[in-house]
Amino acid sequence: MSDEKNLANEFGVRAWLAVKRLPMNDECRNLANLILDAISEGVFTIDKDFCIIEFNKTAERITGWKREDVIGKRCKDIFRSNICDSNCMLARSVSCLMRLSSQRVFIKTATGRTIPISIASAPLFDENGDLIGGVETFRDITKSVEQELILDSVADGVFTVDEEFRITLFNKAAQKITGYTAEEAIGRHCHEVFRSSICGNACALNQSMKKRQAVLNCSAQIEQKAGRRIAISISAAPILDDEGNVIGGVETFRDLTEIQTLRKQVTQYYTFGDIISKTASMQRIFDILPEIAKSDSNVLILGESGTGKELIARALHNYSNRAKGPFVAVNCGALPDTLLESELFGYKAGAFTDAKKDRPGRFAAAEKGTIFLDEIGDISPALQVKLLRVLQSKTYEPLGSNQPVQANVRVIAATNKDLAALVKEDRFREDLFYRLNVVKITLPPLRERKNDIPLLVQHFINKFNIQKDKSIEGMSDEALYLLMQYDFPGNIRELENIVEYAFILCTTGLIQPQHLPEPFNVMSVEKEQKGLNLEKPLSLAEIEKRAIYTALERNRFRKMATCRELGISKDTLRRKIQLYGIELPDTSED
Repeated sequence: MSDEKNLANEFGVRAWLAVKRLPMNDECRNLANLILDAISEGVFTIDKDFCIIEFNKTAERITGWKREDVIGKRCKDIFRSNICDSNCMLARSVSCLMRLSSQRVFIKTATGRTIPISIASAPLFDENGDLIGGVETFRDITKSVEQELILDSVADGVFTVDEEFRITLFNKAAQKITGYTAEEAIGRHCHEVFRSSICGNACALNQSMKKRQAVLNCSAQIEQKAGRRIAISISAAPILDDEGNVIGGVETFRDLTEIQTLRKQVTQYYTFGDIISKTASMQRIFDILPEIAKSDSNVLILGESGTGKELIARALHNYSNRAKGPFVAVNCGALPDTLLESELFGYKAGAFTDAKKDRPGRFAAAEKGTIFLDEIGDISPALQVKLLRVLQSKTYEPLGSNQPVQANVRVIAATNKDLAALVKEDRFREDLFYRLNVVKITLPPLRERKNDIPLLVQHFINKFNIQKDKSIEGMSDEALYLLMQYDFPGNIRELENIVEYAFILCTTGLIQPQHLPEPFNVMSVEKEQKGLNLEKPLSLAEIEKRAIYTALERNRFRKMATCRELGISKDTLRRKIQLYGIELPDTSED
């Protein structure tokens, strides 16, 4: 009930009592009855024996009792409330000569139905100020209680605030999530209860009430009563009165703890550091990487260019005891031997013409950390000897010096070449190979882990959305299908470049085949020419056509193999090919 209605009812009761104190002629009695029946709340009065002496029209409507049926009867026999015998509010009010208000009780109507009411009680005095009984007002709050029950059954936290952001409602889920009871929360400013990361100008409820519109799915952190911070998702909306004025706000919030825990579990299953994969071969590597990281042994990472060898090296460093130390990467194939030696080991002043002062090398820079020697298969035999000494004795000599320097560095090497074959060809020292090959990790090429392509595509989309300030939602099934048919000789690096290219052409929404570079846009045209338009909505016939063509393509257009895969006869396949006008290459087998 609004404040205006409360004031009107209170004024009505006071007016009625004032009239009642006048000498009771017929005119005053009629006026008193009119005032009493105009009050929108139920009103009844009792004498000192708690027998009812007045009962207004609203009281009749709420309880179902007629005035003539209740006059003279004890109030507890009429209302049969849950507090009548032990904690009667009217009895306490009369006893202590004080007004008591805002208690919720349950009464039984004339038909026996139980309903909730909100009551207020006061002692009743005559014109001389002597106590003659009591008066109680009550209103039916069935709808309010039903609303509370509904809100309490909702899994999301719900609370409402007034214009001053004081909490006016706090459901059970809100109590469970925050740790505060409704009694502790109601009446306090919401920022005092939630202590959220967005309290203040960024408050979703504040923005919603100011802009007079809903704010949906905001992320925030709140501090529970116990002091633990948790992540929540918030939606807020203004509360408007009948005239459209903002009189408060409502906010729903959801605990994201379980979702975040699940996401972390899934993420841990699919990732190790910045490496993303769900294929079995990569999962086996993920399983052993933590143990390899803990050791200080040399590691050799093998794999084609673009498979993520440096990511593996960085992950090993980040999960090792040397994580607080530096990670230094050197591409051994990018520098000639003369420069590479000084780059690795440094030099002393005067070691060569332009050496004006001492300069430490990469091994010195990686002290107490990790050095990553990429493309190790490209170094010369002379440099292989010097590197072997570092691995054997943990010392090196800068150019122009004969004083060995201790090297407290873990060595991780990588190459896209077959080092074992190079050893057989006497192009790589066997002893160095075995020094490097203490632990070997072989990364599969992307063509052998195609199930990872959707994961990687979404990863790169998220990355480029941040870098390029765009909002690309993802990649269409048709575009993703084209990528899945490709072998990616450049591996993950090539896939990343393809997604970056698509970002240039695609401004919003989904990346489509026309946003991809060659040869994918050409492949899309070829598919359409073969009767497979992948960009329009598909009917059942088109879906069947697409499935048949895909199966044929997967089986290199061998019809018997396709029939076995689809579980159909050769005659059925031939009929479907004719029906859908599927074009087959001349080399297809009967």
